[in-house]
Amino acid sequence: MAKFELKLPKMGESVAEATITTWLKEVGDTIELDDAVVEIATDKVDSEVPSEVEGVLVEKLFDVDDVVQVGQVIAVIETEGEGAVDSTPQETTAKVEETPKEAVVLETQMTETAVAGNATDFSESSKFYSPLVKNIAAAENISLNELEAISGTGKDGRVTKNDILQFVDDRKNGKIKTQPTLQPAKEEAQAKPAAPAKKQEVSKAAPVVASGEDEIIEMTRMGKLIAHHMVESVQTSAHVQSFIEADVTNIWNWRKKVKGDFMKREGENLTFTPIFMEAVAKAIRDFPMINISISGDSIIKKKNINLGMAAALSDGNLIVPVIKNADQLNLVGMTKAVNDLANRARNNALKPDDIQGGTYTVTNVGTFGSIMGTPIINQPQVAILALGAIRKVPAVIETPEGDFIGIRYKMFLSHSYDHRVVNGALGGQFVQRVKDYLEAWDVNREF
Repeated sequence: MAKFELKLPKMGESVAEATITTWLKEVGDTIELDDAVVEIATDKVDSEVPSEVEGVLVEKLFDVDDVVQVGQVIAVIETEGEGAVDSTPQETTAKVEETPKEAVVLETQMTETAVAGNATDFSESSKFYSPLVKNIAAAENISLNELEAISGTGKDGRVTKNDILQFVDDRKNGKIKTQPTLQPAKEEAQAKPAAPAKKQEVSKAAPVVASGEDEIIEMTRMGKLIAHHMVESVQTSAHVQSFIEADVTNIWNWRKKVKGDFMKREGENLTFTPIFMEAVAKAIRDFPMINISISGDSIIKKKNINLGMAAALSDGNLIVPVIKNADQLNLVGMTKAVNDLANRARNNALKPDDIQGGTYTVTNVGTFGSIMGTPIINQPQVAILALGAIRKVPAVIETPEGDFIGIRYKMFLSHSYDHRVVNGALGGQFVQRVKDYLEAWDVNREF
């Protein structure tokens, strides 16, 4: 008999780890080729790890809720044949090249921590930190106060290896000032009058007490992540909104006329979303300073226009798959990309790469009947556009013969942007340009 090592596969350029959420197979179970063995979760998307061989599961190396690094062996499957099934030399080399820095850092930190013997006791914290994070913190002389101040991007806001390594780099580059350690902080607090302490206690949120008739519902993992990201975004960006109303009568009538032929020729349902996405991509090309991110005191101007598309999941939560290089797609290509991502989002079949690399986000609040909204920016982007419901309304129509009242299809566009780097002129001009593209729709356009 031979033994095959099932490893956590690479799931995208920016995904380094995942959390075990559910074992789908137990020790002793027979496994077919491509059978899903375990469910895993990254920061934003869940997926399954299939078996590359047929055999019997003989060992599980991690428990539920354990965090696993890409390339680590998570299970052992016994197969027909003799000897052990090893990784190929190419795979081994690739793994070494992927994370040489982390490997060296980890080895150094383990050694230094063992020798020091007087590392900070992080057990006083109410938060969970993995042994690797604690070792890095101890080796880099990171105090408990500093560690707790790091905004985690992992499961339930957990501080990951990448988070703490980024903190170390920022501190070395002078972007973060060294904070006092836990003990001096306590002594300083004792030396000060009691008034500041009372003020701090008042700022804490009041406890919520449930009565015997109340129902207590545990937040889902996705719900916790969304809550964390939303609060973090509001604390990071200075949110400002601009609103504008667009007349989309021409688009409404054109889509009604061609959607049947579009389905016959392309096999795709033509919704309004790809039409709106096309207009947004064009407007970003006209105003590239909307397509940026902030890094410290620097602005990163993105080369590619990657549009995030907020989509509803089966449990009611939202996820933002990304249409890469959206400005390079024609309407047919945009439609296929939108439909593919939306369908896979509803079926929980998105891959980690599908939600990475977005540079601007569009959310359709009109899906839920809202005529407008004030969406929260999807960090690290600097702007987001909300599409309101399309309504049939009376409107003043100007003609050479005079004005008259007619029935038009209209919608509100709500643009939220980071006022630290996007001023009112740019934020307003951008959403005006989107409106212009929508209202100038050619009713004789061929798809």
